[in-house]
Amino acid sequence: MYPFPQTVTPAVRTHMDAQTAFLNDMSKSMFRSFQQMCDLNIQLVQTLVEESTLASQQVLSADRQTEMLSAAAAHAQPTSDKLRAYQHHISRLAADAQVELARVTEQHVQNTTRTARALVDEVTRSTAEETERHIRTQQEALRNAADPFARADGDARHPMDGDGEVHRGQPGQGAQQAGAQGNRPAGAATH
Repeated sequence: MYPFPQTVTPAVRTHMDAQTAFLNDMSKSMFRSFQQMCDLNIQLVQTLVEESTLASQQVLSADRQTEMLSAAAAHAQPTSDKLRAYQHHISRLAADAQVELARVTEQHVQNTTRTARALVDEVTRSTAEETERHIRTQQEALRNAADPFARADGDARHPMDGDGEVHRGQPGQGAQQAGAQGNRPAGAATH
């Protein structure tokens, strides 16, 4: 009914376990990197909000225009330094994430490759057995289709006359014909 067998072979189970372990470790690594990126973004936003609040308080509390301009200029340099540091942290996090993903891949590649080979060997063996079974079934079907009466005649019991000939025909007629032929001379014709 289904094109695939319902049972799970040990090779499939082992390969699926190896793949699951690989994907779990990859997702944990990616999640850690994403979490570090989110923490860095939250920290940057908090710092920028605090700095802009301090700068706006100083600008609003200034009495003269020169004090306002100097307060705004004083906060511009630290903000640009913080943005540069943020970019540096982002680059470091991306490099660390790439190294971590490479480490996880290297850790799991041998086991996953080994289980994949075992699975391929199992599928190849199973396919060869299934193909051989289908070939035998088809050959048997072709033999039966070639001479459908040979099997039916081979299974039925046919009476034999005195000279060892098998008489075929309707059930029960073989015995009558054999009896009739046994009583007739060899050259006599039937009427």
